[in-house]
Amino acid sequence: MMDRARKNWVIVASKDHVKVAMAQEIAQTCHGKSSPLKRMKKGDFVIFYSGKQTMGKPEKSQEFTALGKIIDDEIYQFQVSEDFCPARRKVEFIPSKDISILPLIDDLEFIQNKKKWGYPFRFGFFEINQHDFDTISSHMLQDHYA
Repeated sequence: MMDRARKNWVIVASKDHVKVAMAQEIAQTCHGKSSPLKRMKKGDFVIFYSGKQTMGKPEKSQEFTALGKIIDDEIYQFQVSEDFCPARRKVEFIPSKDISILPLIDDLEFIQNKKKWGYPFRFGFFEINQHDFDTISSHMLQDHYA
């Protein structure tokens, strides 16, 4: 049986939550549900998109805020508080810069309606094709080491 091709995913989270995820080297999505994380496999790439700066507050971010690679096939629960025990995966984050989505909208195939470009992000987690991954990641990695 052949291994499936590497896939590319987008996780939607506020920028403050993404920075915590980077510090902890984890991915968590859709309010801690495990089912989206089960779709990911070791070697897949993930891009984090932040519509907002801080969860529950109106200040916009509208940026891709992190880039990483899934490093194993383990999904584990982590007790954050008495009533919150989200599912998580380990991620190796790649040094990159935050980039605005606005100049990329016309080039991204997963955004079918360019006027309502935020629509796909409401799912919180989704797969993107290689073209879109390359478009976003190349901008995130550009000049990062300069």
